[in-house]
Amino acid sequence: MPKLKTNRAAAKRFRVTGSGKIRRRKAFKNHLLQHKSTKRKRDLSKLTYVDERDEDNVRQMLPYMK
Repeated sequence: MPKLKTNRAAAKRFRVTGSGKIRRRKAFKNHLLQHKSTKRKRDLSKLTYVDERDEDNVRQMLPYMK
C-alpha cells in the first residue's frame, strides 16, 4: 500500500487530544475587532472541538493522527 499524504493546511489548523477529540480555533478573531466586545473577543480566543459531524472529514485529511 502506498503512503497517504497529510493535508498540510489541515495539519496546521487541528490538533488531536489524548482522548482522540480534535481541537480547533474559533473563527472571526482576525480583523475588524474594534466593534466586537471584549467578552466576545475573549471567548473567540478559546479553543473548541470539531463537531462530530465534521470529524470524519478532518480525520481523512490527517491520516496519521490518532
